[in-house]
Amino acid sequence: MPKPHIPLEELRAQVATCRRCPLADGRTQTVFGDGNPDARVLFIGEAPGKNEDLQGVPFVGAAGQNLNQLLEIAGLKREDVFIANVLKCRPPGNRDPRPEEIEVCTPFLREQTRTINPEFIVTLGNFATKFVLKTEVGITRLHGTLQQAGRFKVFPIYHPAAAIYDRTKWAALENDFATLGELLKQ
Repeated sequence: MPKPHIPLEELRAQVATCRRCPLADGRTQTVFGDGNPDARVLFIGEAPGKNEDLQGVPFVGAAGQNLNQLLEIAGLKREDVFIANVLKCRPPGNRDPRPEEIEVCTPFLREQTRTINPEFIVTLGNFATKFVLKTEVGITRLHGTLQQAGRFKVFPIYHPAAAIYDRTKWAALENDFATLGELLKQ
C-alpha cells in the first residue's frame, strides 16, 4: 500500500519549524515553495537567496525576474506552475549548498514532488539537476535535453541567475524554455 501524501500546508508547517541543520540559525524564514499545488510543471532551483529569505517566496530577486520572462517564452505563468528549491533555507552569503544540508532538506522536496505529482520537473542549475537525476553530469551537458527520473519527465535548464553573471547564457535559456513550451504542447 502506497504511503499517503502529506498535504502541502502540513508539509509547509513542518518546513517552517525545521531545525535539522545550522542553516535554520541564519534564516529570516523558510522558503517552502509557491504556486499551483496541482501543477503539471514543478520547477526546482538550488536554494533561497537574500530576497527569497526576506519574503519567504522562491525566485523573487533578479533571477526571479529572469524566470518570469522565460516562463512567458514557454507559454507559462507563475500561477500555472509550482516553484521550489532543493534547500528551504538560505545558505550564508549565497554559497553553494553543502552535501549534509542537501541530505537533511531533500525529504521535504521529495514529499512536495510526491504530493504535487507533476508531469514535468524542470531543474534549474547544477545542484537541482544532479540531485533529481542522481548524476554527476553537469548542467552544461544536460541542459535542454529531456531526461527521465522514475515516472517523471525531467528537463534540465541553466539557472536563471546564470544569465545575470554570464549574458551569453541568455540565448540558451530562451531556447530551452521555448523547447519546454513545445514539449508541453505534445
